[in-house]
Amino acid sequence: MELRTTFSIDPSPVKISYTTPVLFIGSCFATAVGSHLREGKLPVMVNPAGTVYNPFSVGNTLNSIISPAERKREELYGHGGRWISFDHHTEFSSDDREELLEKIKAKEEEARNFLSGAGFLFITFGTARVYRWKETGRIVSNCHRIPASFFRQELLTPEEIASFWSGLLDRLGAFNPGLKVIFTISPVRHWKDGAHGNQVSKSVLFLAVEKLMAHPSSPDYFPAYELVMDDLRDYRFYGADMLHLSDTAVEYIRDAFDRCYVDDTARELWNEVAGITKAAEHRILTGDSNEIRRFAENMLAKITRITRRYPSLNLGGEADYFRGLLSGPPAAENQ
Repeated sequence: MELRTTFSIDPSPVKISYTTPVLFIGSCFATAVGSHLREGKLPVMVNPAGTVYNPFSVGNTLNSIISPAERKREELYGHGGRWISFDHHTEFSSDDREELLEKIKAKEEEARNFLSGAGFLFITFGTARVYRWKETGRIVSNCHRIPASFFRQELLTPEEIASFWSGLLDRLGAFNPGLKVIFTISPVRHWKDGAHGNQVSKSVLFLAVEKLMAHPSSPDYFPAYELVMDDLRDYRFYGADMLHLSDTAVEYIRDAFDRCYVDDTARELWNEVAGITKAAEHRILTGDSNEIRRFAENMLAKITRITRRYPSLNLGGEADYFRGLLSGPPAAENQ
């Protein structure tokens, strides 16, 4: 007896390889999948403006990348002793106004160079609800814990989203004619909108994306939301808050994503490289010195074999870490 409503996902005719830069922008789900690919050293950039949730803020991030305008210090807002940008996540904040401005400019330039040569752009929408800063009427990417009374909440319509993104898809095609755009809807529920409000918001996103599938650039769609709601469909695949996904669920979606978009050679290499990067992240604090030496020598041998086959793959940081293990026991301050 089959106790799940499984479905198949047609593999993409174009694939991600180790020579294919990939940009992920959107909600925390975009971060989860992008970080997964980055573990294996695939050429990936994730959320250059920090995590963004609604379609307009995602689009504004891309507009600032492909159609740069001079960033001015007046765009930054002082709150709680720090400077913030309403176009960026809280990670873009500083007590130094000029330092923050330069950080934003540098990241946008980096993202512009990356996107100009990217093969894929994955867009994840999390919610159709937006917040407008009452003082200017602009939609913000993040409220930065400023009191809600300073904002006006709105629910976007499918038509507004589709109209905004149709023009943006045109500009993306002109900026990088070889770019393949793939939309996803985040399976993480926005519970602060309530059960019904969350469903309404997600429905708006689905209708908007359905309209965008008819765009001449032929964007694609990856069913991350459906994998959770229609395939897994069980609270055992959620975390303790019953909203965010468990590690098992995220791994399940990642595997489906890989089978759809990553070519076989890259998947095989990813497994080898990710094993090395994960080993380097788990810092050894103490242990048998002979075992540590054998472990480090084994990892260095793997790195040598891989870099001989793929000279462009940068595992220098990992190699330095394992060589450090050979030079003596871990430093006392790490114990």
